[in-house]
Amino acid sequence: MSAAVAAAARNDFLRCYHRAEFFKIVKQSCQLGFDRQAVSMPSVRWRINQIKLCEGLSANELIPDINMATPLITRQGFEKLTQELDHLWRVERPEVTKMVTWAASLGDRSENADYQYNKKRLREIDRRVRYLQKRLDSLKVVDYHPDQDGKVFFGAWVEIENDSGETKRFRIAGYDEIFDRKDYISVDAPMARSLLKKEVDDEVVVKTEAGTFVWYVSAIEYEK
Repeated sequence: MSAAVAAAARNDFLRCYHRAEFFKIVKQSCQLGFDRQAVSMPSVRWRINQIKLCEGLSANELIPDINMATPLITRQGFEKLTQELDHLWRVERPEVTKMVTWAASLGDRSENADYQYNKKRLREIDRRVRYLQKRLDSLKVVDYHPDQDGKVFFGAWVEIENDSGETKRFRIAGYDEIFDRKDYISVDAPMARSLLKKEVDDEVVVKTEAGTFVWYVSAIEYEK
């Protein structure tokens, strides 16, 4: 088998693999009405981009990191992003910069694994810092207010149940808060939009590309 044929075969395999993983994650999320959240997840966005690269598309056709998410965030989420920015800029970046300088002093950079790794990490830090600086300026912090009690609004912890007895509990939060949190959903998700202003015992009809699902609100809580 020639190198070209082998490369083409590997490319086809990777494209099929990433497609399968992508549809698996999105199908699971769409069934719960979280499809906007699912396509925003970094892991899913990465898989889509891998598919595009396998199909020979250029970099400017890849999905960008920043979408048109509603610029809302909870107080806890805002403080977490602020702490992350402070740690990256004051702690991690100086440390990595020192490592880059040290590795560069060792000689040939093209074959220097320490240099290559830390240089890549430095670019990642700078990219994240730029994003956070821009994002924090555009976000609106939504604090709890007593008038919210009894109804679902941004920041609420909601418990829902369907006719099969399946229950879910999650918090409606901002786009920047849902990553690495299985119990948070984006305010832009169909489930969240359908729940807004609902009360306990209300019926919630969630319409997604995967179908229509009916849930009932069983509890509403706020962090005070």
